[in-house]
Parts: sequence; C-alpha cells; structure tokens
Amino acid sequence: MSKQLTGVLFPGQGSQEVNMGRDLAESDSAAMEIWKMAEQASGHPLREIFWDQGCQEMDATRYVQPALTAVNLTLWISLKSKLEAAYSAGHSLGEYCALCAAQVLEPQAVLQLTSLRGRLMDEADPHSQGGMAAILKLKKDQVEDMVARVASDTDKGILVANYNTPTQTVVSGDKEALNQLEPLVQEARGRLFHLPVSGAFHSPMMQEAAEELAEVMRKLDWKKPAFPVFFNATAGMEQDPEKIRGIMSTQMTSPVYFAQLVEKMYEQGVRQYVELGPKGVLTRMIPQILGRDSGIETSNLSCLKDIELED
Repeated sequence: MSKQLTGVLFPGQGSQEVNMGRDLAESDSAAMEIWKMAEQASGHPLREIFWDQGCQEMDATRYVQPALTAVNLTLWISLKSKLEAAYSAGHSLGEYCALCAAQVLEPQAVLQLTSLRGRLMDEADPHSQGGMAAILKLKKDQVEDMVARVASDTDKGILVANYNTPTQTVVSGDKEALNQLEPLVQEARGRLFHLPVSGAFHSPMMQEAAEELAEVMRKLDWKKPAFPVFFNATAGMEQDPEKIRGIMSTQMTSPVYFAQLVEKMYEQGVRQYVELGPKGVLTRMIPQILGRDSGIETSNLSCLKDIELED
C-alpha cells in the first residue's frame, strides 16, 4: 500500500485523570472555551473538580463524560490540521468526539449530548442493581458461553458489553449474575475485576435513559461525515446522517465492538492509529487486537507537550 492511512481514536470513560487538559486549556483560549462550554452544558464546575480538587468526584459519570469530551475535543481541534485523518472511531463515550471530528455534529451539540448522557447513565440505576466487570485472559467465546450459562441459571440480565481485545472483555448486568460469573472465570484461569461504575452500561438496563437521549438527538442537525466513522454498535461505517443518528440512539444499550471495528479499520488500510485523550488506554489495545507484527504504528497524544512535538 503506497500511503499509510491514519485512524484517529478517542477514549471513553475510565481514561480520566487529575489535571487532564489543563495545560492545553491554560495556553490556548479556544481550548479553554471548550471547557467553559462543557461546564455550561453540564451545569457542573468541571475545572474545579478535575483540576483543583482531584478527588473521588472525578469518577462520577455525570462529571467524567462532559469533562473527558472537553479534553478529547481540545486535542482534536489543536491537532486536526496535522493528522490527515482518513477514519475516526471512539470507545463508547469517545464515539461522540469521533462524530465531531468527522463534522457530523458540532462541538456544542456533542457537549450537550455527552452532558445529558452522563447524567442519565448516572441516574439510570438508583437502587444499584446493575454493574460491570472486566474479564482478562479469556477469549470472547469462553466468556460468551459463561455469560449464557449464568443468565440461564440465575434468570438475570447479563451480557458481554465491551469487546476490547481478543482476551479482554467487559460484562454488564445484574450484580447477582456478575457474582455468579466470578467463580466460573476463576475456574477457567481468567481474572475478573468489578468496575467502579454506577450501573450496567451498554445493556438493556439503560433502555429508559437511551430513549430520553434519543429524543434530544432527534432535534439536532446531523451531517454526512467528512470522512468515515466506524461505529461501536455495528463495527461498520455509515454515511447517511439519519442512519447514523439511529445507530447512536442504540449505543447506550448495545455492546461496544471495539476490537472488531479496529480490525475493520485495518482492512481499509489504516496502519497509523492515533489516540487523542488521556492515559493511552486504546493505544495499548491496538497491538493486542492486530498483533505486534501487523506493521502498524500507534501513538497517544494527550497534552500540550505532545502537541508541541507535532509542530
């Protein structure tokens, strides 16, 4: 292939960290304006929470989602002229930034949606009946079989919510079912970690929240992508704005087929994967998905220093 194509990736919840985006925002008034827009959309003092306090509140879904979106957007706005993106994608929450990068939605609309999404997901399970757990060292077929067995035995809702890498999945559902799953994972010599989230994300337990978010989506102006976006819920591309809105309206209740969409990007000729966001979680996943001898390059650009190095 004569030219290496670049895929730009945006991380989701779990990539938050203290002082994320601060250096860039304090050096660039346009980046600071994105933070102010996020605070206005969410109604929360996000800079105070993430920059000044660095406290437990940072993990609250209603704060993380607009704040991480602000970080990802400021990185994209600062770097878009240098990246020559051929494709974009995001992991769960990050998919909204992928849509913004491809000019499907304006930054204001993305901040509005992610602020509402964060609040709705935070409130979707007031009695804390659902949860999520990451499973490592087991293949997806093994996990799917275990999940089906537990669902049958307990008659409780449980499913694979995230396909992150060939040996890393996330399961979502009723906490009783998750507890029943744990000994099966251990017996198969896998590892299970319960995640600090407020509900069973990417499962039918988010249906009511998804419907409320979809109502707001209908009022926004969705445009044809400037370049293709790969979607979590389908692992495929879509060009029609109305179909994109339909896909996004199901995202909160659908599994995240991240490993599959990365493979599809590779099939399209993507060899450079650039993650814009804190921590580099996706950057570490890509070689696990495609193999370390697949001829790919990965990088994570997360702060002002990384942007200056790109100049």
